[in-house]
Formats: sequence, C-alpha cells, structure tokens
Amino acid sequence: MAETEEGKELSPSLQQSASAYAVIREQFADAVSDFDANETMPFFEVIETEKWPDIALFMRDHPRLKFNYMACLSGVDYPAEGKLGIVCNLESLGAFGHRIAVKVKCPRDGGSIPTAAYVWHTANWHEREAYDMFGMQFAGHPDPRRILCPEDWEGFPLRKDYKVQESYHGIKVPY
Repeated sequence: MAETEEGKELSPSLQQSASAYAVIREQFADAVSDFDANETMPFFEVIETEKWPDIALFMRDHPRLKFNYMACLSGVDYPAEGKLGIVCNLESLGAFGHRIAVKVKCPRDGGSIPTAAYVWHTANWHEREAYDMFGMQFAGHPDPRRILCPEDWEGFPLRKDYKVQESYHGIKVPY
C-alpha cells in the first residue's frame, strides 16, 4: 500500500486519487501544489490560476483520468489571505471511480478565475452562484449574472465581512 510523506498508509481510494494527481503533476509541474491526501476529499491547489482551463480540460480528457463529472463547485472567502476561491469536487464516473477536489484562488479585489463552464456544463450555474454569493469574477463565463439574489442586490452575502442591508426597495430585510 502507498504511503504519505508522514508514513501513513493510503486507503485504496486515496491511492487512486494520488495516482490521478501524479498524472496531473507530471503534466503541469509547479502550476499545481503538492497533493493533500485528505481522507474525506483529497485535493490539490492550482497555483497558476490562468492555467486552470488547461488543467480542467486535461483532467476531463486524459485517458487515465476522465474526470467527467463536476459534483460541486463551492465559493470560499479567505479574508486573511486577501483572496476568494473555489473548490471543485470532481469524479470519474463510469470510468475509473476516482475523485479529487481542486482549489483555485484569486485576489479578493479585482481578481478573477477562468471559467470551467466550457469543460463541465454544471460549472455554469455553480460559478454564477459563487459570483452571486462571493463576488468573484469568472473570466470567459457565458452568462455572468446573479442567479440567487436580484441584480440590484448590494454586496455578496457569503463574504465574511458582509453587512446586511437594512432594506431592499423599501422592504425591511430581516436578519
């Protein structure tokens, strides 16, 4: 059984994820972080954000990877780092069964992450939700508008520094 750097044995599912990651790391080298063998959801981070679309396509199309399913894309606020980010949970359904999460970050103010909507169609709505709740931009997104809040809503409700507006069109906002 394969081991982590700390000498822990990897479970069979983590071994699958680590093997998939090794293919990605071989292709993209320093554009991606080291593999984190988290038992709940193993992950790596895209260090060079502009390479995210190439990495995403590679993960979907490579014959040893076939990450054909984006189960989830969640927005994350990292105020201490001055960044916003996404965490994409990807799986190879019907092919290999391996899974991995990919983190991609951008500056909190004025930053953007390239869209993955052309790689996994589910990313379209997930990215719109991340924009609506966190305010992150997705460069190249086909429909970059709010999906949950009205277009004229003030702020981004899931940012850690969000202040709820007192009223919306004369209606008191309960909070």
